[in-house]
Amino acid sequence: MFVFSASRHAFAAALIVAGFAQPALAQTYPSQNITIVVAFPAGGLADIVGRLVATMLSDRLKHNVVVENRGGAGGNLGAKAVATAEPNGYTLLTTTSALAVNATASKNKGFEMSDLRPVAIVAFSPDVIAVHPSNPAKNLKEFIANAKTKSFTYGSAGVGTGPYVGAEYFFREVAKVKYVQVPYQGGAPAIADVLGNHVDAVVLTLPPVTPHILSGALRGIGVAAEKRNAAIPDVPTYGEMGYPNVYSGSWVGFFAPGKTPDAIVTKLNAEINAVMKEPDSLEKLKKAGFDPLVQNVAEADAYFKRDVEQWGKMVKAIGFSN
Repeated sequence: MFVFSASRHAFAAALIVAGFAQPALAQTYPSQNITIVVAFPAGGLADIVGRLVATMLSDRLKHNVVVENRGGAGGNLGAKAVATAEPNGYTLLTTTSALAVNATASKNKGFEMSDLRPVAIVAFSPDVIAVHPSNPAKNLKEFIANAKTKSFTYGSAGVGTGPYVGAEYFFREVAKVKYVQVPYQGGAPAIADVLGNHVDAVVLTLPPVTPHILSGALRGIGVAAEKRNAAIPDVPTYGEMGYPNVYSGSWVGFFAPGKTPDAIVTKLNAEINAVMKEPDSLEKLKKAGFDPLVQNVAEADAYFKRDVEQWGKMVKAIGFSN
């Protein structure tokens, strides 16, 4: 009895110490620079948000927040780098819905979903189909009609990304047209090739495409959303073009290694959310085509789990795996 009682008291004491250690840890964090690994090349969706948050987070935390682009494998290379990093809050991941897609689609990611934990999901934007101005199709209805008689090529930000799965689902399962998908390591090179008229279309989440549509360098022909986006109000939805209830888009979120202490994750969540509430951040994101999101840690975790389930259904419908 005495031995059991001593063990019980020791365990209780350990819990008390751990309870005090968590707030203390949050107070001293960070004590050095933080690296944000963006899982895609510069210029893409994750990079736009990652750099915006990193710049403002540096000011708030009084330490440099360095962005490192590590694209490849549909976002898995960057995700693996963070999933296997020390869980101390100094290595974070910025990624997109590709992570939720890969939860079902990727069999050999090199990490488990439990090796990462959501810190904050900060923005969402719909996918858009855009073409070179010389393309004869003025809208999505005409583009699909032309595709019924002639195969086309479209560029994506890489196999396994959200826009890729959404496009494959739409073209194959809904529109039922023939096409060739041309994968790129990120949105920027895909945009470069459609600007050069080397591919017939590009399907990406809106922000990196927005300035090219507004300048007239590209023509937006359809937005995969319930309503038109305020950043490009002249571009119709899929539903307006005869394809109702077809929605596809991507979020941008920040993740930490799975065993990162709750106190650090909670502090990072609060600081990132504070950045997202800044008028300057809101204006920049909305103009680019994002809908900013502010969620606590529990809400971000629930949001991510729902997204994993929803993308899993779409991935299975098109028979995709990587």
